[in-house]
Parts: sequence; structure tokens; C-alpha cells
Amino acid sequence: MCQHQKSCPSAEAVDREAARIVATFPEQGWSLLCNGVIVFEDTGELLPDGRTIAPHRGPAVHALAA
Repeated sequence: MCQHQKSCPSAEAVDREAARIVATFPEQGWSLLCNGVIVFEDTGELLPDGRTIAPHRGPAVHALAA
């Protein structure tokens, strides 16, 4: 989906939240990223294949892997 030069992370990547926002609906509490992921205000996510990611807080998972 992403058309940016230096493509954004895919929906399967651990840093998927780093993709650019293409639509935002703050009154509804969610944004659509260019990789097809919907991120919610509470940090939950809905992936393009229908899987859900529970709300998570604290350091990003990819930051802890180093």
C-alpha cells in the first residue's frame, strides 16, 4: 500500500506503528496508517488481515529487542 520513498514498515513488522498516517479521526479515536493498520487512541491496533493487537503501553517492542 505504501507509496512513500523509503517505504513505511509493513503491517507485519514490529515497528508497524511508524508508518505514516493517511487518515485520522480523532473524534472517533483512531487513525489509518499507510500500511493498512488502524491504530486506536488506547494503543490497540487492527491489522489489515483482521487480527487485533491489545492496547499496549510503555517502550515499543522493537526498542527492547536491541
